[in-house]
Amino acid sequence: MDFTQQTHTLATLSRLKADALVLVLCGEASAAGLDEATADLLAAARHDGDFEPKAGRTWYVHRPAGLAARRLVVSAAADASPKAFRAAVASALKLLRPLGARTVHIARACGTAEAADRVLLAAHAQAAVLALADATYVYRHTKPSAPAAPTLEQGVLVCGDEAEAAGALAGIRTGLALAAGIELARECANRPGNHATPRHLAELARKLARQHGLKAEILDRKAIEKAGMGSFLAVSQGSEEPPRFIVLRYQGAPAAEAPLVLVGKGITFDTGGISLKPGAEMDEMKFDMGGAASVLGTLRAVAELKPAINVVALIPSCENMPDGRAVKPGDVVTSLSGQTIEILNTDAEGRLILCDALTYAERFKPRAVVDVATLTGACVVALGAQHSGLFTADDDLSAALLAAGQQAQDTCWRMPLDDEYAEGLKSNFADVANIGGRMGGAITAAMFLKRFTGAYRWAHLDIAGTAWKGGADKGATGRPVGLLTHFV
Repeated sequence: MDFTQQTHTLATLSRLKADALVLVLCGEASAAGLDEATADLLAAARHDGDFEPKAGRTWYVHRPAGLAARRLVVSAAADASPKAFRAAVASALKLLRPLGARTVHIARACGTAEAADRVLLAAHAQAAVLALADATYVYRHTKPSAPAAPTLEQGVLVCGDEAEAAGALAGIRTGLALAAGIELARECANRPGNHATPRHLAELARKLARQHGLKAEILDRKAIEKAGMGSFLAVSQGSEEPPRFIVLRYQGAPAAEAPLVLVGKGITFDTGGISLKPGAEMDEMKFDMGGAASVLGTLRAVAELKPAINVVALIPSCENMPDGRAVKPGDVVTSLSGQTIEILNTDAEGRLILCDALTYAERFKPRAVVDVATLTGACVVALGAQHSGLFTADDDLSAALLAAGQQAQDTCWRMPLDDEYAEGLKSNFADVANIGGRMGGAITAAMFLKRFTGAYRWAHLDIAGTAWKGGADKGATGRPVGLLTHFV
């Protein structure tokens, strides 16, 4: 996908030669400043009842009279916020997607003061890029019969002058990097479990390293055993597919500078193990490596944006299968930290592989660690599909992640971590149990992970509700690549 900008004022919009022109109206008074031909066309549509400038409304015209554009879509946004702007662009692209347009010009009618805001302009540019990337994504790796890719292949943001164009470029650059990272994460997570295996994730990490100047280190089963990751190995022991522990590094600062560590849960298929899941919708457990996919996508975006920071990605990856060698409820295993864990439920496996990765992170002396995991159904019950769950005792880290989510339109919501929630994790036979009771399940899962993070600043993102969609739109979302990239 290509995306750029072009200078052209609203006062002469009718002269803009475009394959398709999308005009976003930010609020009811935003049409001020449009040239006479465009304003008359819009006024006629309102008079005839074809269009009202209310959020979610769109209007399409082929070969609009008085305009040089072949196609015109007018799309109303609730206001000038990046979230509303992206929704309006997405609605317009939904109309254009099945048509023959190859290039879409996107013009903003957001009022004089708001349109001149450089920060807002950059956010709009980023939103437009991401909306186009989402509208043109088609999964086809295991579906040769998938519909042909949309003809839309290029986007152009219309800017009023050279100053606006310069401001838009930063947003476009960020948007393109995010789009590449999100697409990688979606493509990775959408692949079925017999394709996206731990070995596949390891090879993908190596490929990223070769193509983008990263450093990759892959630990196989013997190396994982030698390191002492008994909790991680316990989850993997029921599968014929060998586990992999992936270390991927981006160096944008001097080597002596403490890195940010991102930890992604990489369960490439989760049956629940001996604590077997119900058969209905179990196919969606191929998405249980959404944390790993998002961390890989984030490293892809970071490598393109080249921020002056060091980042380390850690991905413990395996399957959770109910083989005769599989770990059983009641088994006790020893984690890399030395703490023993009573496994009361083998379907609470994500925390068992993450805890060893969190201990492994200590060797990097990190400035902070953020783990990302499709961890609990309880988080889906609590927050639905709107926000990822954020757990941290560090107020500054929480504020940074919440702000990054707002910037990326990839939001999270802070959840509690009171000490009392850890009471349910007590065990008569080990240092800790891997589950508590049903109540507050997302919180007790985070409290389990917290036991392994005393050496550094830490946050946990539970993305079980946001990493993929079910139903007719089933597929990976690529979240939280946007949040993580803005945070980095």
